[in-house]
Amino acid sequence: MTPFDYSATGHQRKHGPRGYADYERLRPWLRDEFAFRCVYCLLREQWVIRAGGFAVEHFLPISRSPDTSTDYDNLLYACTACNLAKAAKVVPDPTQALIAPAVVIHDDGRLEALTSPAQEIVSSLGLNDPRYVQFRRRWIRIVRLARGHDPALLRDLMGYPSDLPDLARLRPPGGNSRPEGIAQSHHARRERGELAETY
Repeated sequence: MTPFDYSATGHQRKHGPRGYADYERLRPWLRDEFAFRCVYCLLREQWVIRAGGFAVEHFLPISRSPDTSTDYDNLLYACTACNLAKAAKVVPDPTQALIAPAVVIHDDGRLEALTSPAQEIVSSLGLNDPRYVQFRRRWIRIVRLARGHDPALLRDLMGYPSDLPDLARLRPPGGNSRPEGIAQSHHARRERGELAETY
């Protein structure tokens, strides 16, 4: 197990806020939706100073699909580096293509893509650029050391942010097509004592 383990299955949306005029208003929903990580490289909020570190990413770029600029199902949560690397490119859906059967993270930090869609994303975003490889290798080692020697540090590195968004308090202007997702939000699960310390 590494800090860069992709999900075993494709991501199914749990939230459906509608009606916001500004896509930035969807950021709290997307943070929760994608577990406070970049959908492409799995960078965690806990590892960066978040101001400027993460972006609301348009899967179909605004330049190509302006009508979907505030469509929740077209939005992703991505680190700034991956957002800039993708830019206006059209790539396979990372929520379906970057899954455990399709990608393997090696201890040396290399990301091995085993399917054509995963290979296209890795190539388009440069996810095997030496800087990405070095970054993953460093964090794999840091987390492994924390796991073996410092449980408090492990919780800090691999835990959830302290400011989990309380989605139950938000009122999307056009409603929520998936209201049942709020009960499964990280904030709601923490309130019920169901949220693990690390993930």
